[in-house]
Amino acid sequence: MTVTLNDVQDAAARIEGVAHRTPVLRSRTLDALVGAEVHVKCENLQRIGAFKFRGAYNAASRLSPEQVARGIAAYSSGNHAQAVALAARELGTTAVILMPEDTPRSKVEATLGYGAEVVTYDRYTGDRVAIGEALAADRGLTLIPPYEHPHVIAGQGTAALELIEEVGDLDALVVPVGGGGLIAGSATAAKGLLPGISVIGVEPEQGDDTKRSLEAGRRVSVPVPRTIADGQAADIPGELTFSLNQKLVDDIVLVSDDEIRDAMRFAFERMKTVMEPSGATPLAALLAGRIEPLPRRVGVIVSGGNIDARRFAELIG
Repeated sequence: MTVTLNDVQDAAARIEGVAHRTPVLRSRTLDALVGAEVHVKCENLQRIGAFKFRGAYNAASRLSPEQVARGIAAYSSGNHAQAVALAARELGTTAVILMPEDTPRSKVEATLGYGAEVVTYDRYTGDRVAIGEALAADRGLTLIPPYEHPHVIAGQGTAALELIEEVGDLDALVVPVGGGGLIAGSATAAKGLLPGISVIGVEPEQGDDTKRSLEAGRRVSVPVPRTIADGQAADIPGELTFSLNQKLVDDIVLVSDDEIRDAMRFAFERMKTVMEPSGATPLAALLAGRIEPLPRRVGVIVSGGNIDARRFAELIG
């Protein structure tokens, strides 16, 4: 399987009018601090508060009437859960979501609020793929995984497509990396439109599975990450996402939890926007000087903003 620019453009047409076309923010202070012209694509202002709705709806909207009638299943640490729950509601069907027991309560409540049923598991001892596949099979549901699906990846790539359509040529695109779906779709769109662009992924230091895998030339597993960036707590890249990212991603850089906190604080105080830890990692990489040399025009995708007020205050207070 592969994903092409045409797939991303087709996904953009399918989600138009359902997903938000999110704004692009600029900050003169940010530009001065990092020494570049930075364009920040705010998927924290997407429906469900994260980019995940793009891929979930693109995939769910292509199901047959029979599959829609039976319902949808998914496994997720939070944002994909909400995205599939909302996509199911938009299509008039039901969703059952497998979520880690330690998922932030705000994400669980939001998923329930969209009408889904939530089933929990221990992320440190359980295999969510095996559990999720068994759950879907037992109930006769269609499983939409968080990143190992060409329609999901193509949908995620529409964020980069919109960014480039709005701001024009970019020298680099900086994207958070968890399972690899967002960066795979983004790189597909970006390099399809701008062949000379550099695509740079950002992972938390404690969850560097994609960086290790790209360096090794094969998928490498790490212990389940313990990081504030819960949306990037993947232990191994997906097979499909890794095969795409091997061809399209130019570099992966790492940021610490403290650097993520600093970026969240900067975004709140200077850009007046709330980013969840995973969403703030690209901004953290820029502010911490992790990308050198930094090109002149840089695009950043903020993947999400799903964090409750108490947790946000604990992290940046």
